[in-house]
Amino acid sequence: MNLTDAINQLPSLKTTVEAHGLLAKKSLGQNFLLDSNITDKIIRESLRLQQINDFTDANVFEIGPGPGGLTRSVLRANPKNLTVIEMDDRCISIMEEIKEKAGDRLTIINGDALKTNISELNGDNKHIVSNLPYNISVPLLTSWLENITSYKSLTLMFQKEVAERITAPINCKDYGRLSILAQLQCRVEKLLDLSPENFVPAPKIWSSVLLFRPLPQTLSAEELKKVEHLTALAFSQRRKMIRQSLKSLPNLEDICQKIGIQTTFRPEQITPQQFLLLAKNA
Repeated sequence: MNLTDAINQLPSLKTTVEAHGLLAKKSLGQNFLLDSNITDKIIRESLRLQQINDFTDANVFEIGPGPGGLTRSVLRANPKNLTVIEMDDRCISIMEEIKEKAGDRLTIINGDALKTNISELNGDNKHIVSNLPYNISVPLLTSWLENITSYKSLTLMFQKEVAERITAPINCKDYGRLSILAQLQCRVEKLLDLSPENFVPAPKIWSSVLLFRPLPQTLSAEELKKVEHLTALAFSQRRKMIRQSLKSLPNLEDICQKIGIQTTFRPEQITPQQFLLLAKNA
């Protein structure tokens, strides 16, 4: 029996949730996606944009699998291995039931994703696929961006407003630190938006799924930290000109003249590449 047929023999997600009394915990940022049509579409669209047919030969990692909807869809895409990282013991029990069907193709880590360095785990050709817990989505993303060359892709679900910050262009109210860090490291594309009604319980906000693929030239973790520090200074006073918000930088006037920007610019007028040049020359 192939992996897809084995996974399709599992009870429905609704049955699984009821059997385990799995009520989402707000403290863990949980909102469960139980519609397999949607989870399958997320994987299908991600693979399509990456121009690959499935996850054969790939080591896939999922954060906060919950009742396992997205987990099942990833396994149906035939990964070499899927590693799930989950804190909730109730969900670990569900993962163990899935493992009975998936065998060694599924690895379960009962732990905190914020304390797990996926880039150091065994395996190459790494992809991360996750409906991220809302309360830790940004720190997780920034940690992965620091080691982005360790991954082939990140397929991640965020609150829609966070996704809009990540993808925002310059001269836009949503443009900020997160936009710059993500866009310096990755090509970012939106796969789809999801309404609150698609989740249990229904959150008050929409969600968006984004695909991140490393750019040919990326920043080291050290370079990214410099940009992060600089953008923190600039966007903490986003309405002010950078001659004010970045006045602590020595030779600011000379640096700006060298890279072709004006000290009268506000931070949302400065491109990610220009922020990188500022950081390199500061």
